[in-house]
Amino acid sequence: MAGKVRILHLDSGREMRGGQWQALRLHRGLLEAGHASMLMARAGSPLMLAARQAGLPIERLRFSFSGCDLVHAHDSRTHTMAALGAGCPLVVSRRVAFPVQSLWKYRRADLILAVSEFVARQLVEAGIDQNRVRVVYDGVPIPKEPAHGDLVLIPETADPAKGMALAEEGARLAGVAVRRSRDLEADLPHAKTLIYISHSEGLGSGILLAMAHGVPVIASRVGGIPELIEDGKTGLLVENEASSIAAALGRVEGFMGIAARERVIERFPEARMVAGTIAAYQQVLSHD
Repeated sequence: MAGKVRILHLDSGREMRGGQWQALRLHRGLLEAGHASMLMARAGSPLMLAARQAGLPIERLRFSFSGCDLVHAHDSRTHTMAALGAGCPLVVSRRVAFPVQSLWKYRRADLILAVSEFVARQLVEAGIDQNRVRVVYDGVPIPKEPAHGDLVLIPETADPAKGMALAEEGARLAGVAVRRSRDLEADLPHAKTLIYISHSEGLGSGILLAMAHGVPVIASRVGGIPELIEDGKTGLLVENEASSIAAALGRVEGFMGIAARERVIERFPEARMVAGTIAAYQQVLSHD
């Protein structure tokens, strides 16, 4: 992929979740690498506002994909849009852990970027050629200093696939006070532990963010999460039971946060995610 490449990113998310943060970080990283990156998002969405605040180019999402060398769809809705209308190579990110439901649109993609080995296996088991699947892990910013605080955090969410109530029940059994967090980036510098319970998880970018802050994470042993956390060393993996969560709260140690931060610095920085995505684009465009 020699020279400047024109990449159009599509995201229709109404919230600022892990996928939107990754699209924003990738967009910025591509621009810094000298590529012509443009992001399209839902009008008035948190992603559009965040891009504007960061001074990054962004446009309202629309069904128009002209003037680019490659389209990168970051969610299911824009994947469908691009599969129907993109006139150039199509790269698709898949972050979710539930089974593939619409094979036709995945077969229209030139390359699928799976957020974890777990998600990659699901795609191959659904019938996608493994040569058209590539794992690119999330990347997160590394704070200059690790966290210093006493908060035990639980991500606040209305998503039924997340186990917020179960996490709170486990904390209650352990006699531990917790805080629901709507903004992990703001709260993690003041935390000592993150409880991240989920019934379905492609990877868990919130886990990575906590690890980058040196905050030990207690997380569900589901989906791609075990690819992030080495149980007993960089955090604790638990069953989705209140008693298992309560027991883990009694076993979490500060050294796990130190090891977790080192793991993120080595394997999951933003720059590595951007480089991995550029390598994926090179794979697609070299066969175009």
